[in-house]
Amino acid sequence: HWNITSNVLDSSPRVPLPPTGETRVLSFLPICHIFERVLIYVYQYAGTSIYFAEALDKIGDNAKEIKPNLMSVVPRLLEKVFDKIMLKGEELSGIKKALFFWAVRLGEQWEPYEANGAWYEFKLKIANKLIFNKWREALGGELGTMVSGSAALQPRLARVFGAAQMKVMEGYGLTETSPVVSVGMYKDDMYKIGTVGKPIPNVEVKIADDGEILIKGPNVMMGYYKDPDKTAEVMTGDYFHTGDKGELDEDGFLKITGRKKEMFKTSGGKYIIPTLLENDFKQSLFIEQVMVVGEGEKMPGAIIQPNFDFIRDWIEHKEHNIGKSDKEIATSEIVIKRIQKEVDKYNKNFGKWEQVKRFELTEEPWTIDAGHLTPTMKMKRSVILEKYKALYDKIYSN
Repeated sequence: HWNITSNVLDSSPRVPLPPTGETRVLSFLPICHIFERVLIYVYQYAGTSIYFAEALDKIGDNAKEIKPNLMSVVPRLLEKVFDKIMLKGEELSGIKKALFFWAVRLGEQWEPYEANGAWYEFKLKIANKLIFNKWREALGGELGTMVSGSAALQPRLARVFGAAQMKVMEGYGLTETSPVVSVGMYKDDMYKIGTVGKPIPNVEVKIADDGEILIKGPNVMMGYYKDPDKTAEVMTGDYFHTGDKGELDEDGFLKITGRKKEMFKTSGGKYIIPTLLENDFKQSLFIEQVMVVGEGEKMPGAIIQPNFDFIRDWIEHKEHNIGKSDKEIATSEIVIKRIQKEVDKYNKNFGKWEQVKRFELTEEPWTIDAGHLTPTMKMKRSVILEKYKALYDKIYSN
């Protein structure tokens, strides 16, 4: 119990509470998961009012009703929210559409602490008044901070939502660390985009020679239940081996660079970090989910779930002669060629050995209920690989 209690006490100072008045929190992530469970304890300890959403598809309605100041999110949810906003932007026309995408481009350049200077901040005030205020209204109008965990967040999303005055504080932790290791906080210059903040008090972070993140502190578990061998595998003295790779910058911010278990080597001996490629590809409005594969193969490939809703609108807008069922979209040569353009675009950000050379599209969405995703919307890689073994074999058939 001290693991969790100490973690709540040490994490609580990072909660952005207003000087006076009530702080309302909207909770919708599964409480059986350590991330949301401990955050609930943190919110209770901080004296906030917690409201539980009726369902994932009711978050918007519930937010308008209770007007939350704070909520915890996972990157996949923010990606879906952003995609829906972009869809609405595509439906606009004329000056409204031009202003919308001007504001988004401006948001993508956002830097905290007004680092872009007075002229940028002046333009941002206009963007907030004309465009971003509608985004805030859709989430109740008073949401100032979102705490993001469970997976890596695209820096672009942190910038755009930050520009819209809904800052995303990215955190890092594991079930074995109860879970919080580090989290950003806007005040006191403890926030930096692309990092998961600084370690919380009483938690020590050390980077091993191979780049693995090691954790020491009262939050580190006693061990795996009735499994001393597995416990011994992940402990060196008091240090827990996370299996994640990262670095501490000169200011003490922790940056996650990949997961050791998810990294793989091609047959040519080149290391690939799938999450880096996946996060870039998911910036495309055409791509809902992507899993980079290719361990032991000649080159990386990808299994992609198209963004069916966006593509249906795109088909209508472009007046393409394509059926609108998920299967018809995934098998359309026109869609495949368009997604190839997206893959080519994001491939440019990577070395030749890292670039995705071939991909296949799935004919159904990846969901929690169907077993593709965890309750916090992370991909179950082994399950996805098994489900789509035929697509994997097709990628590497030649």
